[in-house]
Amino acid sequence: MHSYAAYHPHTCNKALYIFIALFFGSLGIHKFCAGRFWMGLLYLLFSWTFIPGVVGIIEGILAIFKTSDDLGAILV
Repeated sequence: MHSYAAYHPHTCNKALYIFIALFFGSLGIHKFCAGRFWMGLLYLLFSWTFIPGVVGIIEGILAIFKTSDDLGAILV
């Protein structure tokens, strides 16, 4: 069994990450899910500028093309 989570701290379920990035990316929830607390806080602080929303959508689309491990996790 091959799992990214055993070797990398910043992993998240691929389907969950894509859903959260596309719909709640402006709040940085997908960064919190991936274990990147400070990036999530930065997205949350700048959510009023709509820039994190655009970046969240782009990150969600890019996550679609990332390969996942046996458990469905991706490196973020």
